[in-house]
Amino acid sequence: ADDSGDEEPASQSDKSELHGTLKTLSSKLEDLSTCNDLIAKHGAALQRSLSELENLKLPAESGEKIKAVNERATLFRITSNAMINACRDFLDLAETHSRKWQRALQYEREQRIRLEETIEQLAKQHNSLERACRGAPGLSSASTGITSTAKGSVQSAKGEASDEDEETEYFDAMEDAPAFITVTADPKHHRRSGSNLSGASEGHPEDWNLEDSVFESSNQSSYNESTCKDLLPKKRRRTRIPDKPNYSLNLWSIMKNCIGKELSKIPMPVNFNEPLSMLQRLTEDLEYHELLDKAVKCESSTEQMCFVAAFSVSSYSTTVHRTAKPFNPLLGETYELDRLEELGFRSLCEQVSHHPPAAAHHVYSKRGWTLWQEITIASKFRGKYLSIMPLGAIHLEFHSSGNHYVWRKVTSTVHNIIVGKLWIDQSGEIEIVNHKSKDKCQLKFTPYSYFSRDVPRKVTGVVSDADGKAHYVMSGTWDEKMECSKIVQSSHGSSSTEGKQKTVYQTLSPKVLWKKYPLPENAENMYFFSDLALTLNEPEERVAPTDSRLRPDQRLMESGRWDEANVEKQRLEEKQRAVRRRREAEAVEALEEGKDYEGYIPLWFERKVDAVTGELICVYKGGYWETKDKQDWSMCPDIF
Repeated sequence: ADDSGDEEPASQSDKSELHGTLKTLSSKLEDLSTCNDLIAKHGAALQRSLSELENLKLPAESGEKIKAVNERATLFRITSNAMINACRDFLDLAETHSRKWQRALQYEREQRIRLEETIEQLAKQHNSLERACRGAPGLSSASTGITSTAKGSVQSAKGEASDEDEETEYFDAMEDAPAFITVTADPKHHRRSGSNLSGASEGHPEDWNLEDSVFESSNQSSYNESTCKDLLPKKRRRTRIPDKPNYSLNLWSIMKNCIGKELSKIPMPVNFNEPLSMLQRLTEDLEYHELLDKAVKCESSTEQMCFVAAFSVSSYSTTVHRTAKPFNPLLGETYELDRLEELGFRSLCEQVSHHPPAAAHHVYSKRGWTLWQEITIASKFRGKYLSIMPLGAIHLEFHSSGNHYVWRKVTSTVHNIIVGKLWIDQSGEIEIVNHKSKDKCQLKFTPYSYFSRDVPRKVTGVVSDADGKAHYVMSGTWDEKMECSKIVQSSHGSSSTEGKQKTVYQTLSPKVLWKKYPLPENAENMYFFSDLALTLNEPEERVAPTDSRLRPDQRLMESGRWDEANVEKQRLEEKQRAVRRRREAEAVEALEEGKDYEGYIPLWFERKVDAVTGELICVYKGGYWETKDKQDWSMCPDIF
């Protein structure tokens, strides 16, 4: 077993050595060919010179000697040609055999990979059978005899005397890209003596089963029906919107409208949109806000990091079916979501820039946390797919502990832009950093591959402390759920094909931290909106006149009046362009007069240098909710 990890690197080195040898032989053959050409050239010149000497009237003895030299020169040229041909034959033979050797090596490598996969499947089946056997009536008492005390500590009966590793999970992780191999197990059967732990770090398995722990409560009660009912708002919210009309998209009608127009003036019909703005989509990240409410209760910063990581992944769960684009917010457009009394938080977004489009977001929760961000969307069209890259950091601070987390979003890719059914993938890495404790979590979003054996939309990661010691393994998918496994032991395994040493994490069974809520009934005809998304554009009183709910083209589209929505959308965009032209004229006039021109100034946010990241970011300056209480919106611009 110890030697098996060295086979792959050895075969790679043999292959490179073989290529190097062939390259050297080819180089030497070229040198020999050059020498052969020179020999042939100079040999021919020598023979001509000797022939000329033979034609001269010289003594008979000299003529014989010249003839002998001429024959030797001819013989030398024939010999050198034979040598060159022999070298060429040898090289051809070496190349032929090298191809055979490469095919043989590739076959052996593939056979080894198949064998490893078969062994892994057998190990999983074996483990599942053992657990099923332990849980079978009449067999469980004889095979295990596990009893649990009220505090959750585990005691083993006399019949449980095995020190096998079958009770724990194993994750085979590369340092830079966490890729894990798991064997599901029951944590109640984890029983190992300290002498058997030889890894770099050790944990206390009894801590994982405390009934009053935050992890246990999240696993038992977060996602059952009773808790979901408790989380429902006190105010009755709408549960459906008008069905999406079945309008066919006439590409020619769009293209003929584009002829002779500037790219910025091309009206994109609402057929490509969903009846929500980008500000509302940003607010939708708070759908699983209860993860942060639970994180507040965590005493350990690494435990808290697990919930923050799960929250960062949960924001992508709604994108799996949502291929339509949200409305681009107008400059100065706002969106509020006041759920302070119902869910404990209130959220405010404002479009603070139009070119490039940027939105500032601030959320305050009376349950102990504040979140803020400024997101700028950059996109690149690459023919068959569109890459959407959100730029900007997301900040999250917990009031009691002062833990300050910062992370950035991954790249979203929309496939089949030209032909085929649209589908979305998320790929890249997220590094979440707690700037107070220096804890880190590295999350990897694995891009979809037709040839991959991995679960689609897979997310994996490791939570480690300031010293780099790993405490938890995160695993799951960004469209379904995230699990957390406590690391009991970590040790260095065999080297990978790149020569990097792998780390093997031995963990307890995973706890589900986050699980996606099921979509509402008839969601496929309502733009695949979630329960929260259905309420985001619901009309509300007392909101600012710049609120996205009051945007007329978006409201018309939601009502199914798409033709009217297209006309209204074009009117609003032309109105915004006129405002921008006036602002540009004012800037030119100020420049001519030697005055400073500040440009557009956000109403509820202000630009400051962030103390943590050092970046210039729009942060909430206050005043919105007080203005709402007074209902004095006189300072709001007329954008609709």
